[in-house]
Amino acid sequence: ELTKLACEAAKRHGVTVSCDLNFRKKLWTSEKAQSIMKPLMQYVDVCIGNEEDAQLCLGFKPDADVEGGKTDAEGYYGIFQGMMKEFGFKFVVSTLRESYSATHNGWKALIYNGKDFYQSKHYDIMPIIDRVGGGDSFAGGLIHGLLTWPEDQGKALEFAVAASALKHTIPGDFNLMSKEEVENLAGGDASGRVQR
Repeated sequence: ELTKLACEAAKRHGVTVSCDLNFRKKLWTSEKAQSIMKPLMQYVDVCIGNEEDAQLCLGFKPDADVEGGKTDAEGYYGIFQGMMKEFGFKFVVSTLRESYSATHNGWKALIYNGKDFYQSKHYDIMPIIDRVGGGDSFAGGLIHGLLTWPEDQGKALEFAVAASALKHTIPGDFNLMSKEEVENLAGGDASGRVQR
């Protein structure tokens, strides 16, 4: 109820609302999550969540074999369009993780603005030092990017993915990288290989 009131106040004042779906099975069931989250989506402008979050919180499942490591962006187009149609988001965003091992992941993301899809470059993160905080770093990077480059969703997404990729390479749950370090990676080596 408090979250709903906060969202209503944000809308009254023209504040952009973002939501990281971030389902946690130890906190509630999918049915409970959907009963709470779906009504709140009418207030959300930027919806962030991976394929599991979208399925468990909103009931949308991508046409992609994510468990098998197949994260082709095409499998997400239909789900993004369906979410946009049902909830009226301005942006739908998903990270796409390829888990080769506990210390080696592929990392990229996809954003849709109701008209155009944009897929980020791919990062090969090895070794992963700490995954905790990677999603929050992505969300924070995306919010920064959309505020800094409101007309360039691709640039905003590249900043978010680079911020999160760098976060994977340091211990702790807080991204200690500077904006300049993130921008250097986002606009740097085309191979996307992270080495720290």
